[in-house]
Amino acid sequence: MTFIEPMLLTACNEPDTRSTVIAEPKIDGFRVILSVKAGKTDLWTRHRNLVSKQFPELMNVPVEHDVVLDGEVAYYDPAIDNFCFESISSRILLSNSDKIKATATRFPAVYVIWDILYKDGRDLRALPLLKRKEILHQTVKPNEHFSLISFAEGRGAQMYEEMCARNMEGATYKDADSRYEGRRSPAWRKHVRYETAEVVISGYRRNEFGWFAQIEEDNRLRPAGIIELAVPPGHRKAFYKIAQQLVTGEDENAVYLQPLIRAKVKFRNWTKNRMLRTPAFVDFIY
Repeated sequence: MTFIEPMLLTACNEPDTRSTVIAEPKIDGFRVILSVKAGKTDLWTRHRNLVSKQFPELMNVPVEHDVVLDGEVAYYDPAIDNFCFESISSRILLSNSDKIKATATRFPAVYVIWDILYKDGRDLRALPLLKRKEILHQTVKPNEHFSLISFAEGRGAQMYEEMCARNMEGATYKDADSRYEGRRSPAWRKHVRYETAEVVISGYRRNEFGWFAQIEEDNRLRPAGIIELAVPPGHRKAFYKIAQQLVTGEDENAVYLQPLIRAKVKFRNWTKNRMLRTPAFVDFIY
């Protein structure tokens, strides 16, 4: 199959409650375009990487037609009653067949499907989303490795609240009449649930932007990640002006500081190693 550009979502900060909008859970995995043609299954990431080999459990797609589907490959961890991005993302770069087989057993993937783009050679992308979903539900028979995403019309606020209550990634809002554009579009939106934390900045990288974040735990500071996102130019300038007075040491890669600068960050979730996942700067704490 020739790679098809996925339709990407635009970020938003509040629920969309219009009756003409479809709300869906935001699944914490990675985007995959899946194709079945003449019995051959291909899995493509949004970055044009073919990852079929890494997910042998997704090769038997429960369809009786040639199709192109859009969805998310994820791992549902019963131990935390939630999707675990770390576990599924660790499988993408595997090449050893024994390791691939072992991780497929340890972290079995599920392909959560929300759209159908082609069926038996017919291009469905110009159809309204609701019509495509109707065709999707007629085409795919869900099983343990393939599921159809739940959705509701006009319930954006309720969907987001439910996802927050379950500690899931958030919600998406899609115009019910939207065509599949194959690019980032305001017709599809994502409302990501973030957690917040107070951190201490203990240093910074020399060769590329990044502030070392630490958190207080058991009356001690421990490393928690690197802040790379959402720092305004004015805040960067103020930081480096103060930081030059707090230097305690340095090497070719980093400058280390007295732990006196505090900041608020937002982040997706805690990793298994208790690190901040994709921390983004919010503000300094004065």
